[in-house]
Amino acid sequence: MDTTDITPTLLRSWPLPMPQPDGDKEVRGHLLIVAGSAEMPGAILLAATAALRAGAGKLTLATGASVAAQVAIAMPEARVIGLDETAQGGFRHEAQHQLAPLAGKVDAVLVGPGMCDTAASCELMRHLLPLFAASRLILDARAMQVVRKPAHFRFDQPVLLTPHAGELAQLMGLSKDAVLADPHACAVDAARRWNAIVALKGALTVIAMPDGTTWTHAGGNIGLAISGSGDTLAGIITGLAARGAPLEQACAWGIALHALAGEQLALRFGILGYLAREIPAEIPALLRNLAA
Repeated sequence: MDTTDITPTLLRSWPLPMPQPDGDKEVRGHLLIVAGSAEMPGAILLAATAALRAGAGKLTLATGASVAAQVAIAMPEARVIGLDETAQGGFRHEAQHQLAPLAGKVDAVLVGPGMCDTAASCELMRHLLPLFAASRLILDARAMQVVRKPAHFRFDQPVLLTPHAGELAQLMGLSKDAVLADPHACAVDAARRWNAIVALKGALTVIAMPDGTTWTHAGGNIGLAISGSGDTLAGIITGLAARGAPLEQACAWGIALHALAGEQLALRFGILGYLAREIPAEIPALLRNLAA
């Protein structure tokens, strides 16, 4: 199948939206991240930091009420909303009412990193999809499980899914080996099946549109295969989307920036041993260099 390689030349020909010099934080983009849990509170912090490093201007976080205060202290740039939790650590579907005032007011929404309780996550997602129909929506981790029910599920709004091979295999009812054997075909099949943009992450990352258009990226290093790395990638993409980039553009740029950050960190620390929390700080300089 024909595809387009994501290279610095491509990205420079596809510039990101830039705010007016006299604009305010609203002009730079407002994003909402619904993520984290008592078990994995760090996921929302990693995604949030990455989103701001990608240039977004205003940040609202929604996480479990049991850890909201700690998250607020760790992320002083954000407004933090504490959501009602289930016994299994997920967010109750009634949390939609706490988020409803943000409908139509946020440019991009990320849901999923670090969330627990798959059933509760899916139920909440069914309410959030129509609520944030006017926002660019990125689903990661457990939030992607919403595609499994009902059968023949399809989105009726722009949505980006960010699975790795194991997650896509589980969502599609395939083996992981089958996905790894033909990631391009699997990504395209998933995009068409769910009417969504699918970014199948891996050493070779494939971005597929429902119409069959694809981009591929090969880069980065094994050091990026570390806990929290996917959360930072999701945050970078969401930050770029909040700035006004269409989902496919935000995804292509985000994947390239994430990989380049890994390469920069490997030069300083070695290919193994750098941390996901160190990735976001590399992003502003990389954005500047790619935009030059």
